[in-house]
Amino acid sequence: MGRLVVTTFVTLDGVYQAPGGPHEDTRDGFGQGGWSVPYADEDFGRFVNEVFSRVSAFLLGRRTYDIFASYWPQVTNPADPVAGRLNALPKYVASTTLDDPRWSGTTVIGGDLAEEVTALRDRTDGELQVHGSGALARSLFALDLVDTLHLLTFPVVLGAGRRLFPEGSPPAAFRHTGGRTTAAGVSIQTYDRAGRPEYGEYALPDNP
Repeated sequence: MGRLVVTTFVTLDGVYQAPGGPHEDTRDGFGQGGWSVPYADEDFGRFVNEVFSRVSAFLLGRRTYDIFASYWPQVTNPADPVAGRLNALPKYVASTTLDDPRWSGTTVIGGDLAEEVTALRDRTDGELQVHGSGALARSLFALDLVDTLHLLTFPVVLGAGRRLFPEGSPPAAFRHTGGRTTAAGVSIQTYDRAGRPEYGEYALPDNP
């Protein structure tokens, strides 16, 4: 049985939209795309390579799939730690509109998301990884299907854009399993799902 691992870039105010370029995702008139690019240093690259070294298959949303499919097949060096795996390993796309994927190794899943992803995770030997795919990631969190979250928080506030955990997200608890900070100031933290939040109350200390 595999593990479903989500890797997501967010700003300090929780925005995941269009980290990689100005034209990546302009929904709702978003005009601040590309906010992660100035922070892509060697530390950042090293972490990304580590994540990709553990992947067995990819699960992507339609928008991220289209972005990846327009770029990575052109990187043909099989030794490239990212392109080599994206081009060679199975890719599953959650979409009800994609009919004829051109990228080799792509399978479209368009039925019940919970059933299909659960079955896919169960038959994956290793990590089933989600990269980007913010809307899909939000759905997977809501369905309690995510095992591990790599959350990369960039030192920037945008004040607009789609957020990873918007108002109304189901309550969830996480267990911190590791972290580091890059030289450029990106906080990379890893969490495993830990059920529902627990609650308490701070009491006044007893008077002597």
